[in-house]
Amino acid sequence: MTDPIKTVLVVAVALIDPDGRVLIAQRPEGKQLAGLWEFPGGKVEPGERPEAALIRELKEELGIDVTEACLSPFVFTSHAYESFHLLMPLYLCRLWSGVVQAREHSGLKWVRPNQLSDYPMPPADEPLIAWLRDLL
Repeated sequence: MTDPIKTVLVVAVALIDPDGRVLIAQRPEGKQLAGLWEFPGGKVEPGERPEAALIRELKEELGIDVTEACLSPFVFTSHAYESFHLLMPLYLCRLWSGVVQAREHSGLKWVRPNQLSDYPMPPADEPLIAWLRDLL
């Protein structure tokens, strides 16, 4: 019998600006999948609610404040990587306070949904592009 593969819960957000563009962030050097573009977010810590984790991660990564009422659950992705299985709900957010800054990423870009596929993304993020393109 093989060892069970660990499931990792990660939350992400599609921040949507008034022009209907979505924020993507570039993974920094030294991290797994460095250089790829992703939706901001991060791991849910043990005992932490997904929404609380996302609010915490957005403050840490982007320097913005988001309230739970402004996070709308949208869709999720499930992807088997070699050493773990990733489960990632994607939330939508159109309202936050503060100025978006790259605190932990190599770069940030506001991208039209129909152009998201022009940016290389981790395999788990790729299925989310079609959902966003169809919605927005």
